[in-house]
Amino acid sequence: MTAVSNEALIQVSDYFKVLSEVSRLRVLCVLKEGKKNVSEIIAATGLGQANVSKHLKMLTQAGFVTRDPQGVSVYYSIDDPIVFQLCELVCTELSNRFEQQAQQSERLRDLRQTI
Repeated sequence: MTAVSNEALIQVSDYFKVLSEVSRLRVLCVLKEGKKNVSEIIAATGLGQANVSKHLKMLTQAGFVTRDPQGVSVYYSIDDPIVFQLCELVCTELSNRFEQQAQQSERLRDLRQTI
């Protein structure tokens, strides 16, 4: 097994910390549809302006999102589409776990009825 440096683990941890906030995931989902400005993101997420700006700043600093100033507006878009592959992987795994739990619950119900 290859040892992973503490610095590398910290970077991985920081990457996932950015994705650990539901509001940031909402913003990313909105941007999956295409380039948007802050007003459009606010309208789509229902989040406040300060909140959206804070999350966009974090997403931009982490390299998930890119800024594109156009006149008086700034448009944001996804810069690292692998984030959606990660989310799909996690959703698939959660779905599998929920399915297994449902099957176990069903077996317990069946067992309870026979006792």
